Amino acid sequence: MIEIRFHGRGGQGAFTAARLLGVAVTRFDNRYALAFPSFGPERRGSPVLGFIRIDDRKIADRSSITRCDVVVVLDDTLLEPLVLSGLQAGGLLLVNTVSNELPLSIPDHVRAVHVDATALARQYLGRPITNTAMLGALAALSEVVTLQSLLAAVRHEMKGSTAEKNAELLEMTYRALGGQIT
Repeated sequence: MIEIRFHGRGGQGAFTAARLLGVAVTRFDNRYALAFPSFGPERRGSPVLGFIRIDDRKIADRSSITRCDVVVVLDDTLLEPLVLSGLQAGGLLLVNTVSNELPLSIPDHVRAVHVDATALARQYLGRPITNTAMLGALAALSEVVTLQSLLAAVRHEMKGSTAEKNAELLEMTYRALGGQIT
């Protein structure tokens, strides 16, 4: 089972990213997924979490994710030691940031990658909504999901020009991080 935690702020699409990933793997990769958010009555800009479990078998565990394989941070102002809690040895930390250096010490057992998803989102969407860019990065840097499944999920869940702009952003981020288009 693969377990992923998304950290973001209300309005940045952390849970939408988890949900899109779930659609990609269930509808287009023939696997099982369970995506769920963790937030209360917070307003836009408050910290939120999105979680997803992915497996080849039905998922019965609906408990909170405390140990994960991947942590995706949509807003680097949320990057603090607590974000790393539960990240497994060999896990992936994927951070949206303009900085070339992360503001905290990353353990040797974690692979940390940063991408300026905000700049890419502004370029392709005209606004700083980074969730689909970070999904493109996830596809390029891991074997969690294929680019083709993510593109199909975006086009299935979004409509019209919004879908096409997000698909283009997803693909460009994937390419920027070395993903090979097949």
